[in-house]
Amino acid sequence: MATPQWNRRAFLATAGIGVAGAFSLNALTEMDVAGAAAPAQEGLQRLLAGNLRFAEGKPACGPATARRIELANGQAPFAIVLGCSDSRVPIETVFDQEPGEIFAVRVAGNFVNNDGLGSIEYSVAVLKSSLILVLGHSDCGAVKAAVGFVRNGTSAPGHIQKLVEAIAPAARQTKGEPGSWVENAVLENVKLNARALVVRSKIIADAVTAGTVSIAGGVYNLHTGRVTLTAS
Repeated sequence: MATPQWNRRAFLATAGIGVAGAFSLNALTEMDVAGAAAPAQEGLQRLLAGNLRFAEGKPACGPATARRIELANGQAPFAIVLGCSDSRVPIETVFDQEPGEIFAVRVAGNFVNNDGLGSIEYSVAVLKSSLILVLGHSDCGAVKAAVGFVRNGTSAPGHIQKLVEAIAPAARQTKGEPGSWVENAVLENVKLNARALVVRSKIIADAVTAGTVSIAGGVYNLHTGRVTLTAS
């Protein structure tokens, strides 16, 4: 099954831009990605165009039977998305992408942990994905818990507290800022974890330096269905 509106092989043959180039896209929305180099522009446009179709209720992805059969022979996802486990943010659906196009790594609060980092490294090093998108979302329960923890020391039960502690740096960073503390922390959490990818992983850092991978951040709005890219 062909990917709607895009030449998949042509895209996979191109390389990404470095992390600095990706983060120079200052608070981008919709199709406004003119500031990026061509490979990153193509990948981000591909995701954002699919997100627009999703938000407008005009998805292009049809039955996946033929695609499933094709993928039995291998995969070559063009993008890696580090997203939240929230059931309201199904990654492939949000970006209207067929199976095999996105390598999705999900954990509540969309933060970088060792398991997720290893998964991302695999997609970079073995599957040759050229775009990494860290995707947060509005009204994130994990971020709310982190804000509550920073505000008054409220701990979560069991292993949930480990999630809270991982997101707490974003809550601390945005304490006292104008506007919604939770939404500010959602945005900061995306930024911190996008930066952490190159700090914590030599594989990713080397790929960014070589220009074969780009990194971007975005926030999905639960009410509108739209994804807005973030500045660094």
